[in-house]
Amino acid sequence: MSKKPSFEHEKELMSTGFDLVFGMDEVGRGSFAGPLVASAVAFEKEFPRWFKKLNDSKLLTAKKREKLSKLILKNAKSFTEIIEIETINKIGIGKSNKLIFERLIREILKEFEDKKIHFLIDGNKKRIRRKNLKFVIKGDSKITSIAAASIIAKVYRDKLMKNLGRVYKGYNFAKNKGYGTKFHRDALKKYGVCAIHRRSFNLQKFT
Repeated sequence: MSKKPSFEHEKELMSTGFDLVFGMDEVGRGSFAGPLVASAVAFEKEFPRWFKKLNDSKLLTAKKREKLSKLILKNAKSFTEIIEIETINKIGIGKSNKLIFERLIREILKEFEDKKIHFLIDGNKKRIRRKNLKFVIKGDSKITSIAAASIIAKVYRDKLMKNLGRVYKGYNFAKNKGYGTKFHRDALKKYGVCAIHRRSFNLQKFT
């Protein structure tokens, strides 16, 4: 049986004097199309019953993500940021990934300037120089607040891609969310790239 995310890391940090511990994760980094979305979540207390259902968003069904997202937004302090396709095409996905976390951190610190805050970010280090910050590889499967951030970011971006799919028809964005499925690659051959495709991904090879 796989191990579920734990709230122990957050509780330990709060016991050492931190007022809030924000878990952060991004969604859409490997997508062929659409924006990058990242969320940050901080719980001030543990919710034992439904915390047990939290996990890496990729391991949950859409229905479970929707239900958990509502619980998270109701019971946590949360923030969400978007990097639009124009910026991704201009500076690349790597720099965009770093930028989105920097934006979240600035927004949170501005909102809670009187609080002592610690950040836990999913993944490898992205050269963000700031104290009270830690990167956790596969954090969305280890730490409750990061798992929660992955869920609300995923639900938010999925809705964006569904709406974009109504505008840019033929690619089935509502289903593949911009990722490079066979259907999506075949659609690129048929229709070429559209306005929300990422130019830095060299998608011309599929056309």
